[in-house]
Amino acid sequence: MRTSAPSPPGPGRAAVLAGLGAYVPPRVVTNAGLCGGRSLGDEWIRARIGVANRRVADGEATVDLAVRAGRHALTAAGTSAVDAVVLTTISPDRLMPSGAPEVAARLGLGTVAAFDLSSGCSGFLYGLGVASSMITAGAFDRVLLIASDVFSAFLDPQDWLMAAIFGDGAGAVLLCAAEAGTPGAFGPFDLGSDGAQADLLEIPGGGARARKRQLEDPGAEFSPYFRMDGPAVRKQAVVGMCDSVTRALDRAGWRVEDLDVLVPHQANQRILDGLTAELGLAPEQVLSHIEAYGNTGAASVPVLLAQAAAAGRLEPGLRVALTAYGAGLAWGSTTLVWPEVRAVAEGG
Repeated sequence: MRTSAPSPPGPGRAAVLAGLGAYVPPRVVTNAGLCGGRSLGDEWIRARIGVANRRVADGEATVDLAVRAGRHALTAAGTSAVDAVVLTTISPDRLMPSGAPEVAARLGLGTVAAFDLSSGCSGFLYGLGVASSMITAGAFDRVLLIASDVFSAFLDPQDWLMAAIFGDGAGAVLLCAAEAGTPGAFGPFDLGSDGAQADLLEIPGGGARARKRQLEDPGAEFSPYFRMDGPAVRKQAVVGMCDSVTRALDRAGWRVEDLDVLVPHQANQRILDGLTAELGLAPEQVLSHIEAYGNTGAASVPVLLAQAAAAGRLEPGLRVALTAYGAGLAWGSTTLVWPEVRAVAEGG
């Protein structure tokens, strides 16, 4: 609940990372458990996707995961009050209403501003851009940004390949107003999209388009499950994230050689390897946990950030870049100098 008026905007105002939280469900689904007796099993999935295990929510929905991650971020930041909550997800509990107001209520934040944002697996980067702008404009001093996805709810139970790629999880960050140049302040953002390729990753059923056509033709069927043209997306994701990161670095006045750590969306290990090679980075500079958690959608970057910070892998002063690419098509990148900040990660 807001306790004071926001500070006035100004050229020296910035949004700074003040706390991180993450939650992944306890249930682990191994490749062996997923594939059963199929000939294409553990070895094939590891080689093609890079995933050995993934977490799957049992009895928990997107808002449930978001509440746990958000609470951890608040605990890490040492506060129980914010001015706004932004929830980014591609697996909403309901088409309407937004999940963010429920998250705010369950966290005891009162009647603060709260809304959802959807931008595929790039949702967290878009959310960072929006939340940072809310702060730099002077509208709010503290914004809780949460990315949460229970992707397993939108996977065809007969499509074991999609089930092999994705997992469930939620990550959260608290952004606070501070002076520009403070460690943890987010640099310029690079955000972009290509809606001409929207059908490469989609959930055809459930929206207004499918509903309208079903009313006109009761026999029409639209799948409620996620579908993806994997090869087409994979080719573009490497180039797309590489170009986006390069633009974000340039806008921050950094060169690739200045970068210490890259935190990319965990889509596929082959994509991560291609991005690493394309940018000329050493493998240890590129954080990854896809082997243990799979692709957790919009949550992948903040979950990875919180887990890495909690494990001490991100030290103050490191130059860090974040990047993601996904449905929309949409992509985004930004930079920050890593600050002294706490993280609380549950289930990792």
